[in-house]
Amino acid sequence: MQFMLLFSRQGKLRLQKWYVPLSDKEKKKITRELVQTVLARKPKMCSFLEWRDLKIVYKRYASLYFCCAIEDQDNELITLEIIHRYVELLDKYFGSVCELDIIFNFEKAYFILDEFLLGGEVQETSKKNVLKAIEQADLLQEMD
Repeated sequence: MQFMLLFSRQGKLRLQKWYVPLSDKEKKKITRELVQTVLARKPKMCSFLEWRDLKIVYKRYASLYFCCAIEDQDNELITLEIIHRYVELLDKYFGSVCELDIIFNFEKAYFILDEFLLGGEVQETSKKNVLKAIEQADLLQEMD
């Protein structure tokens, strides 16, 4: 995976994770372009699209779009599953996650993503193990 973006239906970027080195200018350009492209698509359209030399896989959950860029040879269905697993982890942690949870607890959302994905690759497939690691980190934080 090259990067993951979370943005609202209004086009507001809520979370971004880049797994490839790019300049801030390039990241902004890519983000602006992709947000416009994805938001312009109709709900019944396919969740995959070819963009530049990458494949874009996105899924909308409530008011948030989860958008990933993958290599041409990568599997779109596995990427959809990765997005879904991340949403499940957020749901479990926040108890039915919403956009406000991401806005006000973005560091937790990043932490959950980092426990799940490392360098754009799935690190841990078990929801239970990811949540256990997050709970342990929360306990450590509370002790400080």
